[in-house]
Amino acid sequence: MKFFLLIFSLALFNVSNAQNDARLAQMNKASVKKQDNPKNKDPRNSKVSDINKEGDDKDDTIKPTNSSNPFTLIRKNDATSVKNQALTGTCWCFSSTSLVESMCLKKDLGEYDISEMFTVRNIYVEKARNYLLRQGHAQFGEGGLGHDLIRAIATYGAVPETVYSGLKPGQKMHNHVKLEKDLKNYLDNVLKTTPLQPGWIYGYTNILDSALGVPPANFEYLGTKFTPKTFAHDILKFNPDDYVNITSFTHHPYYEPFVIEVPDNFSSGAYYNLPLDEMIQQVKYALKAGYTVLWDADVSNRGFMQDKGIAMQFDPSVNLKGNPKDLSTGNMEEMKWDADIRQKLFEDLTTQDDHLMHITGLETSSTGKMFFLVKNSWGDIGPAHGYINVSEAYLAINTISLIIPKAALSKSFLEKLKMK
Repeated sequence: MKFFLLIFSLALFNVSNAQNDARLAQMNKASVKKQDNPKNKDPRNSKVSDINKEGDDKDDTIKPTNSSNPFTLIRKNDATSVKNQALTGTCWCFSSTSLVESMCLKKDLGEYDISEMFTVRNIYVEKARNYLLRQGHAQFGEGGLGHDLIRAIATYGAVPETVYSGLKPGQKMHNHVKLEKDLKNYLDNVLKTTPLQPGWIYGYTNILDSALGVPPANFEYLGTKFTPKTFAHDILKFNPDDYVNITSFTHHPYYEPFVIEVPDNFSSGAYYNLPLDEMIQQVKYALKAGYTVLWDADVSNRGFMQDKGIAMQFDPSVNLKGNPKDLSTGNMEEMKWDADIRQKLFEDLTTQDDHLMHITGLETSSTGKMFFLVKNSWGDIGPAHGYINVSEAYLAINTISLIIPKAALSKSFLEKLKMK
């Protein structure tokens, strides 16, 4: 997403900026990956406690709270450790993979570290076909939306991180800057000749294989052989119908799905449109019921401060210079918000599709303001170690889309959407 790439561009090329250098150092700490359980067992017949042991090193788990946390925790739902997307625009995959991992925890299936790059590679192939069929007049890049991960697992399956990391031997951090350019240049060259050469896909996948590695057709996990599809079905118990896409805008009818108009929606995913207050209530309802939520939002405004662990929709009159005392407490004044303000900011392109994250809990400030506990994918950064406290006002104004587990939604609400 554009804001993510902007951060890294600043950190890489403006080396005189000490603050950006410090942020880059924090963000580039690649997550320590858990190792597969060495026990030679069929995981389909194992106890959850056995499957859940993916290594003895538990220090890589990044906790969302600390002793100086000024917020009161209302609900914290299970989530896997914070990862680092590093020099890639693949937040859509890291966040939605985290959502699926949390669903495994919710279902008592165990804790899994699912490969993001297996999905990224599969979606890159879909993007290529889309780009060529549209004769180059389509979005091609690293970005995507959460429904792309849901569709990818349903179509191609999933694999553990230890089976396919997308990293070359000795490589510690993901870096897709060159990969994206190489893939697009290749496709643009393919388009120079029509009819298209039938073997174009082989050259394209060779680029992917060189950068990310060859994906496995089958693999062994805990002593049992799987294909990506059987791993998703038998181990993750994955069902794409378990997830509902939701948004809130006034230019489409409520309670009806529409294709959300943002550049990274290359696959034309449809989202159910809700009134703003109802969208926010459904997020709270899901969190209080023990589920987590995928969040797509604008983060390029002055209110999103990962390094300070806070995101608020500050009133324009609020002066943020000098690190105000109340900044980290969440008690500073915020602007008023409603559906009309939200819609205006979306239509004038102030609010854009920047970054996807994973909402895992609810908190309140000392004055009773509601905040959402959000897991980011920039590594161990900020006072909340990769998490950020997002105010209700910020979520209301800056949300582009959400994915909520269907089981977290009430029967009456599903009837409004004409879903069973």
